[in-house]
Amino acid sequence: MRTVLRPKIHRAWVTDANPDYIGSILIDEDLMDKSISGNFKKVLVCDVTNGND
Repeated sequence: MRTVLRPKIHRAWVTDANPDYIGSILIDEDLMDKSISGNFKKVLVCDVTNGND
């Protein structure tokens, strides 16, 4: 399987997370619809303040 880089959401804010689920984030639905559509998409979230992903 090959991983392909698709559109990037740059400098967006994570609006919510579920502390009971490791890796949980919530990104605005309109933003996701405009940039990442379809099922089974991989998302990499990086913290620009400290460089962690």
